[in-house]
Amino acid sequence: MLPVKLFTDFIEHNNLFGRSANVLAAVSGGMDSVIMVHLLKTAGFNFGIAHCNFQLRRDESLNDQEFCSQLANQLGVPFYTINFDTLNYVSDKKVSTQMAARELRYQWFEQIRQQAGYDVVALAHHQNDAIETILLNLTRGTGIAGLHGILPKNGSLVRPMLFLNRDEIQSLIADNQLPYVEDSSNASVKYARNKIRHEVIPKLKELNPGLEQTFNNNLEHFRALETLLQQRVGEVKKELFIQSEDKIHISLAGIKGLEPKRLLLFNLLQEFGFNETTIDDLISALNKHAGRVFETPLYSLLLDRDKLILTKKSDHVLQPLLISQDEHEIRYGRYKLNILHDDSPLIVKNNPLALSADAGLLVYPLTLRPWQQGDYFYPLGMKTAKKLSDYFISQKVPLNEKKEIPLLVNGNGDIIWVGGYRSDNRYKVNDNTKKVTIFELYKI
Repeated sequence: MLPVKLFTDFIEHNNLFGRSANVLAAVSGGMDSVIMVHLLKTAGFNFGIAHCNFQLRRDESLNDQEFCSQLANQLGVPFYTINFDTLNYVSDKKVSTQMAARELRYQWFEQIRQQAGYDVVALAHHQNDAIETILLNLTRGTGIAGLHGILPKNGSLVRPMLFLNRDEIQSLIADNQLPYVEDSSNASVKYARNKIRHEVIPKLKELNPGLEQTFNNNLEHFRALETLLQQRVGEVKKELFIQSEDKIHISLAGIKGLEPKRLLLFNLLQEFGFNETTIDDLISALNKHAGRVFETPLYSLLLDRDKLILTKKSDHVLQPLLISQDEHEIRYGRYKLNILHDDSPLIVKNNPLALSADAGLLVYPLTLRPWQQGDYFYPLGMKTAKKLSDYFISQKVPLNEKKEIPLLVNGNGDIIWVGGYRSDNRYKVNDNTKKVTIFELYKI
């Protein structure tokens, strides 16, 4: 028996797709995706199967492809497949094999979805995948948004299997005697996610055999807390923000009365480009430094006697630019940034326009942005932090050039590199580095 009622209830509760929707199921042939298509079939949904052959495991890849074709024929649904020259893509795009496979499959899924008239693409991620994602985010550094795990719905991508864990899927496969294929690369601990899957989670389950359910409950709490925080921030904004012509006046008395002050103030001002360091400086100045100005590339915040005055800058300034893990060339102001992912710990030395960073410490999306007040980093070779304003003075950087220097910022807010000058000591390549990302800056 398959848990059809739980499946359809999860789809309905999370508003993934309706009864009449056309669903494109991404199927590798593994246990997770096999259970997913049998649930779709038993529940009476309209769907087709899409399978990617990345041609990385030779005969094993061909066997997986043939298995998925036979599965689609058995279920009487449309079948779509494609053979990717993944290694050539890796060479051309200078990305890792994993990233190449991700880019290729998602681009193709969306192409098929649009061309063949499917409403959503169903992915077979389950509760253990969500746990692995949270643990990865925690080890790399994350805010509350990084704790909500894999979302059931993200645009046209849906994940209707998040109500099951890996052990439950294995039991369903065995109880229903459903054939599947196993990707041999899943057993390798070369990749961070597999290391967490095979080495970390089993240890955690020794402490808590019901780990998946505990994490699932935690996910609900984290998502609820995120929603509650967003609602509270909206309420505070209505109470304290007063639009006055081209400025926003924010009650200083109201700011002083906020609790928790740092969390709420950061979320109130984050959309204007203010980071946590600037928020700390602002809080320290609330009772003693009237007249002080805090700046981001687009906004100025004046600490007046009884209010904060937020003003959008009229001069043209560079805006922060997000960098996803699949991008390889970025144009930013008078610079071009090339990004190369490398499996070997290659170190670029004595070149201020190039950086070798420990890829395992990077949290995407990265950001390319100008300097803003309160920025600091740990200059390469130093174990103590230095404010960028002091660093620029020591480097005798002219004031008019300071705002044009691109800063490469990690997803957790750390400055990785002062482009063209110096990198951060925390992200240097060392003996424990498994993979390197190389950034090269060119003036254009």
